Amino acid sequence: MSKTNRGRFFEDYQLGEVLHHAVPRTVGAGERALYHALYPARHALYSADSFAQSCGLKASPLDDMIAFHIVFGKTVPDVSLNAVANLGYAQGRWLRPVWPGDTLRAESEVIGLKQNSNGKTGVVWVRTTGLNQNDEKVLDYVRWVMVRKGDIDAPAPETTVPDLPDALSVDQLHIPQGLDFSNYDFAQAGEPHRWGDYAVGEKIDHVDGVTIEEAEHMMATRLWQNTAKVHFDTSARPDGSRLIYGGHVISMARTLSFNGLANAQMVVGLNGGAHANPCLAGDTIRAWSEVLDKAETSAPGVGAVRLRLVATKGGAPFELRDAAGKYRPEVLLDLDYWALMPH
Repeated sequence: MSKTNRGRFFEDYQLGEVLHHAVPRTVGAGERALYHALYPARHALYSADSFAQSCGLKASPLDDMIAFHIVFGKTVPDVSLNAVANLGYAQGRWLRPVWPGDTLRAESEVIGLKQNSNGKTGVVWVRTTGLNQNDEKVLDYVRWVMVRKGDIDAPAPETTVPDLPDALSVDQLHIPQGLDFSNYDFAQAGEPHRWGDYAVGEKIDHVDGVTIEEAEHMMATRLWQNTAKVHFDTSARPDGSRLIYGGHVISMARTLSFNGLANAQMVVGLNGGAHANPCLAGDTIRAWSEVLDKAETSAPGVGAVRLRLVATKGGAPFELRDAAGKYRPEVLLDLDYWALMPH
């Protein structure tokens, strides 16, 4: 019996199966420092204890996307080691802050299966949950991946495609306990624009760009313990390139959005997302956002804003799809999320 793990293939998944992912990880200030070095992250609540404390929290939690990347990375050996592509996300919720010293682990339930018409691949839907050392849920989300078949002759499973709502409602969002933006310091946050200054339908060009480097991407992907072959092994793709981890693009775009959305402090919901086209080293990422919705919350001084975040590798801002309704070739990411912002 082989002692090594070649990863799961499409025929290895069973509907309703729960995957308990290895290995738990204790996180701390090191992850924060590396995250802020790899991405030009500057949101104040994740940068300074004093700012977070002025907003009602005990200290500065780890960045929301650090929690996402670590939980995501845990799932890769069991979900996407043999993936052709990560197709999308839905129903993501940040359920409680992750603090330095927390230990995170992950588990996933298989909620959908569909073999593709070519008979060589299939789509697997999983609902992943991240938990801390107290077995408290810190994050959950749905994602779906296209996975190779190991045995082309393996019978196709019964098709089950989960019914996923287009978006989370504001009452499904979890506001961190104690969060209070009543005494929010706009000068320290970096921009004066508050919840009431943004209008539904408004679009924001975030202006800045960052060119993706091979070494930085591989360092980041290793930091999250994402072992997917396409990110490291040039023999895993026909063109011999290393595919940039989609989460790397998400974090870069989210960080670029600081210029224009500095006060969108905390990501609390992920409605949907698509990696529209592959990103490779040498691509220069730029970003723009569109305000999709706004809502009040029960927390003092805290409003919720639903945003579309689009990352591109060229082209004019605010151009998303072509005349046929397909993503334009320069679009890398189309992400729909909820964030918390001061009134």
